[in-house]
Formats: sequence, structure tokens, C-alpha cells
Amino acid sequence: MIRSKWLWAALFIVPAVELLGFIYVAGYLGAPKTLLLVIGTSIIGFLMMRFEGKKVLQDSRTHMQEGRVPGRMMLDGLCVFFGGLLLILPGFVTDIIGFTLVFPLTRPVYRGFLLKWIEKKMKNGTFTFYRR
Repeated sequence: MIRSKWLWAALFIVPAVELLGFIYVAGYLGAPKTLLLVIGTSIIGFLMMRFEGKKVLQDSRTHMQEGRVPGRMMLDGLCVFFGGLLLILPGFVTDIIGFTLVFPLTRPVYRGFLLKWIEKKMKNGTFTFYRR
């Protein structure tokens, strides 16, 4: 029930914030430059996502071939995936968050939050880990 409240809030708040961002940037740069900026950040973000995604997959394969668990790589892959989704959405706020998720220097911040969230879920028993 709580999750659906957050989802509904995000469904209304995120577009409103993005619209305000468009209005502010368009007022400063003009509508054509704002549109070009949105398209440019989406293209650059998509290319970064592809490059970083391939790198994460390659590192994961290397870890698995060496017999190590690619735990950090899996979290990095999750960050790159969600960052890519945010970069596809038009808007400046989602682009900023998406870039920080895809960019390797800022990704450890999110990885730390993910690790804490997974640890909390495992302690509560709401997150199960199946091992073969």
C-alpha cells in the first residue's frame, strides 16, 4: 500500500518538476536551444549507457570465469540500467540523476544505498537470495 502511494506521488511530482525545469531553461536559453539540449543529453546519455553497460557485462564475465561472484558488477549493471531508463525520459532532473547513475565515478554512491537497502531487506526477510 505504501509503495503505491510513492508511485502515485512520483507519477505527478516528476513530470511537474520536469515541466518547471523546461520552462525555466526555455526562458533562459529559448525553446529551440532547450529542445536541442534535451535531445543532445539523451543521445550522449544513451551512448554512455551502451558503453558502460558493455563494460559492466565484460567485467562480470571476467569475474565469473575466474570463479568469483560478480556482486558489485551486478549492482553496477542495475545502476547503468536504471540510469539509462532515466536518460531516455525527457527532462533535466531525470537526465542529471541518470548521468550520475551511469557515470562510473558517481555510481559508488548509489551502490552504497543499494547495498544498505538489500541488507535491510534480507534482515527483514522480505528479500530472499537463492543459491544454486
